[in-house]
Amino acid sequence: MLDLAYETPQPKVIAGAKYDWELVIGMEVHAQVSSKAKLFSGASTKFGAEPNSNVAFVDAAMPGMLPVINEFCVEQAVRTGLGLKAEIHLKSAFDRKNYFYPDLPQGYQISQLYEPIVGEGEILVDMAPGVARLVRVERIHLEQDAGKSIHDMDPNMSFVDLNRTGVALMEIVSRPDIRGPEEAAAYVVKLRQILRYLGTCDGNMQNGNLRADVNVSVCRAGQYEKYMETQDFSHLGTRCEIKNMNSMRFIQQAIDYEARRQIKILEEGGEIVQETRLYDPDKGETRSMRSKEEAHDYRYFPDPDLMPLEIEQSWVDDIAASLPELPDAKRARFMSDYGLTEYDASVLTAEVQNASYFEDVATGRDGKIAANWVINELFGRLKKDGDKDISESPVSPAQLGGIIDLIAADTISGKIAKDLFEIVYTEGGDPAEIVEARGMKQVTDTGAIETALDEIIAANPAQVEKARENPKLAGWFVGQVMKATGGKANPKAVNDLVQAKLGG
Repeated sequence: MLDLAYETPQPKVIAGAKYDWELVIGMEVHAQVSSKAKLFSGASTKFGAEPNSNVAFVDAAMPGMLPVINEFCVEQAVRTGLGLKAEIHLKSAFDRKNYFYPDLPQGYQISQLYEPIVGEGEILVDMAPGVARLVRVERIHLEQDAGKSIHDMDPNMSFVDLNRTGVALMEIVSRPDIRGPEEAAAYVVKLRQILRYLGTCDGNMQNGNLRADVNVSVCRAGQYEKYMETQDFSHLGTRCEIKNMNSMRFIQQAIDYEARRQIKILEEGGEIVQETRLYDPDKGETRSMRSKEEAHDYRYFPDPDLMPLEIEQSWVDDIAASLPELPDAKRARFMSDYGLTEYDASVLTAEVQNASYFEDVATGRDGKIAANWVINELFGRLKKDGDKDISESPVSPAQLGGIIDLIAADTISGKIAKDLFEIVYTEGGDPAEIVEARGMKQVTDTGAIETALDEIIAANPAQVEKARENPKLAGWFVGQVMKATGGKANPKAVNDLVQAKLGG
């Protein structure tokens, strides 16, 4: 939506028994850095490995083992910050967050509280064509992930898998700018899209590579505007955090339930207790996990094993120069260069592979026609065929482009093209060669079309009279000619001849 005006959506309003309430939502998204090695060790980050097989001595907290920063993970964090138009801090530092982690052997997490590597940025969250919410990003910091506790393998014991221990995470913290459940889900979708374009996180929520903590509060109308004027959080309600959300649908359901829970408490004269909660999708409700800790509860202090991280501006500039074209810019370009609607451009840029496929098809051809074939025919067929990814498409851009070329040259009609597409999708082959070999060329010889039409007119005198009285009925003759020619007649030529013979 670059250089385009957009409307800001209205906040979600929930009617309580006494008052109307507005939602205020902030997000803390944990994105696993796309890196083959962990943040402070050379251990593999490969998903699905045997339990406790991707563990270095540092990850296991063996005595005397010291962390060593992974430069590539730092580069990925910087790249992410640049992609979110954020401030890059040339000096940052790591801190120890002290907390009992049964699956983090050190007994503390190495994170960044006081001096994060990335400062303030922004994300434009698209809600509908011409409607978007600008969400401010407060910070991005690097930290190590914890392992995984397993409680369902034995009735008496729990097990620990340390494979994720020490994996690099970027915690992307937003301001409380999100105003509804749908916006919250859309925010995660947009952030995931940007990360995938940048190549800094694969966004696989099923594997836990992207998960969100959702902070929810409610306030009366007008209070949020006071907060925006003053940045004073006292104007907003007490927030509760819903931990580890990894589904867009569950994010929306959890926010809706939590907001209504808080409204009920407030309207009954109670107070909201700041706490961390979990969402139970089976019951459709949130439940208390623990009281919400503040920074002082974790006894943060600078990690003595890691020097402050200092990077050069020239290094940051080199990373910035290598950034790919990002979704908003690509969408705007597709609209400008190919004459697409905002909706079509959004669909085609949702995934970087989809956008690349479309451009390969559209280059040198009509952009709107190319978009229609990619979105309606190809995407529709892939969805029907088990919701396949574009990388699994049996039709290459060259093949789809070849079909479009045959339409443009009047070699085949739109109807024949759909039959041809199905042949190419299921059997493969060169579209032009298939058309030639199977006799699929459309009939453009007006003499042959006229002969077929004359025979139909002669055999149906009553229908001719009706069509002359009501021109709308002339379409029946068009259909009969198409049927008589096996769908190969040029539709425009048929229409012109029918009008010439019956219209006057």
